[in-house]
Amino acid sequence: MNVHSPELDRDPARSDAAEALALLRRWAARATPEEVADLDPAVARLLPGREVSNYPDLARAYPDEFAPDALYRATLPDLQNGPESLIRGARAPIQHVGISGFRLPIRFHSRDNGDVTLETSVTGTVSLEAGKKGINMSRLMRSFYRFAEETFSFDVMERALDSYKADLGSCDARIQMRFRFPLKVESLRSGLWGYQYYDIALELVDQEGLRKKIFHLDYVYASTCPCSLELSEHARQTRGQLAVPHAQRSVARLSVEVVPGQGKLWFEDLIDMARRAVPTETQVMVKREDEQAFAELNAAHPIFVEDAARLFAAEFLSDSRIGDFRVVASHQESLHSHDAVSLLIEGETFRAESLDPRLFASLVHLP
Repeated sequence: MNVHSPELDRDPARSDAAEALALLRRWAARATPEEVADLDPAVARLLPGREVSNYPDLARAYPDEFAPDALYRATLPDLQNGPESLIRGARAPIQHVGISGFRLPIRFHSRDNGDVTLETSVTGTVSLEAGKKGINMSRLMRSFYRFAEETFSFDVMERALDSYKADLGSCDARIQMRFRFPLKVESLRSGLWGYQYYDIALELVDQEGLRKKIFHLDYVYASTCPCSLELSEHARQTRGQLAVPHAQRSVARLSVEVVPGQGKLWFEDLIDMARRAVPTETQVMVKREDEQAFAELNAAHPIFVEDAARLFAAEFLSDSRIGDFRVVASHQESLHSHDAVSLLIEGETFRAESLDPRLFASLVHLP
């Protein structure tokens, strides 16, 4: 026989709750933490001084012995692979998402000195569909590290790109590897030599099933203004006045698409083309005879920024290994308080309606 009390049917009053709370606190004060947890971890918040604390008390020592197994890893939250409902902002596709600037030592082939190991900064990105929340960034790095011990070439880059495209299930992808390439350079007349460092990047782009291999090179040179040279000579000849033409350190960022099946394009090949186009490369080791020679070399090759763009272009157009290309040049004026700049593009690969506002400002020589 069940006994039913009418007291159970009424809504509890505040006084009933206060009485129950006091009873619960008296019990919890005498109970063990295990007993409290067995009843309900939230009970710990009812104890004096614990109203805003978490329960159970968290361990503060690092658990060296803890080793997650597959079952434990399966319980870990993964918000980036969450449902579409978690997307914040517009349900829009993202053309590039990934990581930039993770560094590691990479071994490269060189034309003249065999393999060389260089500190390399890597950028890896993939496309993201409108209905996907995000990607696991660490997969990009893990895919790349699978090949980190190999001597890199565009072929190895393609395998790394295939790996992380498969891991992340993306349509488009890109890898860019940036490093400083050392090359021994002789002085003009003294016979001294030193190492010139060239900022180079290799880029592999996979877009809509089409892949392109791209070289980027920053080439640093001196540019003597032809107009200033003529005006200086005019002052000497007509008035016997000593005058010096203005010249300045200049930087050209040369980007070329490598045409498949036309032979290997080495780092040194691209540097040689730049030197043939504009021979006034800045010097590493200089004695007085070298400084005089450099002054004579600049006088023999005065150059406006427009000339520089066209001279580089002429070299690239004459080489069957190079397809589309872009030349961005900046003559960082010693006469003016502003720079003289030029941009020359051949083909569709590098065309864009809008320019990065910091494009020309990024053309600086970092020692």
